[in-house]
Amino acid sequence: MEREKLAILKDIFGGYYRSNSEYLFYCPKCNHHKAKLSINVLKGVFKCWICDYSGTNVFRLVRRYGNYNQKNTWKRYDNVIQLDQFESVVRSMFETDEIEIEESTSLPDEFISLVNDNLPHSALPARRYLRDRGITKEQITYWKIGYCSEGEYKDRVIIPSFNMQGRVNFFVARTYVDNWRKYMNPKIRRNNMVFNHLFLDFQSDLVITEGIFDAVVAGPNAVPILGSTLKEDSKLFQEVINNDTPIYLALDVDAEKKAMRLVESFLKYGVELYKIDISPYHDVAEMTKGEFERRKKEASFLTAENYLSYKINNLL
Repeated sequence: MEREKLAILKDIFGGYYRSNSEYLFYCPKCNHHKAKLSINVLKGVFKCWICDYSGTNVFRLVRRYGNYNQKNTWKRYDNVIQLDQFESVVRSMFETDEIEIEESTSLPDEFISLVNDNLPHSALPARRYLRDRGITKEQITYWKIGYCSEGEYKDRVIIPSFNMQGRVNFFVARTYVDNWRKYMNPKIRRNNMVFNHLFLDFQSDLVITEGIFDAVVAGPNAVPILGSTLKEDSKLFQEVINNDTPIYLALDVDAEKKAMRLVESFLKYGVELYKIDISPYHDVAEMTKGEFERRKKEASFLTAENYLSYKINNLL
C-alpha cells in the first residue's frame, strides 16, 4: 500500500525526494521553500522540520489538503485491522464498570420557535435581544433558537441541543430581561452528552468554545462545553479521540489556566490542536463572525514540543 499512498501524497503536495524510509515534501502549513515535511508512510507519521507541524496519522494531511476522491481512496488503502485495533485500544482507555445511558429532556411547554415567520407580539423582546447580540436570522434558524414568554423559563431565549437520535438532550435558557440569574439549564449530566451532537462533523475542524453564544459566532461546526473544563471520560472528549478530530480551542480569556489543562489532555492523546487568540476580547461572543474567522486562520498550532514555551509565554 505504500506505493499507492505515496502516489496520493504526490498528487496533493507535488514533488518529493526520499531519505531512507521517509519522504520529504513541501509543507503546506508554512510553505517553506525547501521540502522539509517528512512523511513516513509505513509508520503513518509526519513532521515539518521548519514549523513543527506534526501528527501520528498521515490521513490528517490528506483530509485537510486532499480532494474528495483522494480522501476516499486513501481510506480504502488503510489497514482495516490496524484501525480496529486502534479503536479497541481507545475504547479501553475509557472503559468503566457502568454503562452510561445518555439522558434526554424536553423543551419547555411554553417554548415558541423564532424560526417561524409569523411570530406573536411577545417575540419582540427576544428578537431584539438576539439582534443586539449580533445574532442573524440564519444563525437563529441553524441553532433552532426559540423563547418563552411565560412559565418557568419566562423571558428567556432557548437554544436546544439534539443527540444523534434527534431527541433534545439539553437546552440553554438565557434571560433577556434584568434577572440576576442569567442562565437556567435542565438538570442533565453534561459529562455524558455532546451539545448538538446531531449536527456536528467530527471528520472536520471542530471549534470548542466555553459558552453557547461563543459557539453561535464560531460557526456550525462548533460545540460549547458550557464551562471551562472537559474531562477525559466525557462523551465529547471520547468522540474527538475516536475520530482523530482536529480541534480549535477558543475558550474565554479568564479561563486560560483551565484551557492549558485541556491542551495537555488533548496533546497526551496526539490530537491535532490549535489555539485561537481571543484577547483583547473577553470571549468569542464579543467578536464578529468575520473577526473570528480571521483569528481562526491565524491560530497557533500546538505540539508537545512547542507547548512548554507557549505555556510560559501565556501564563507569565
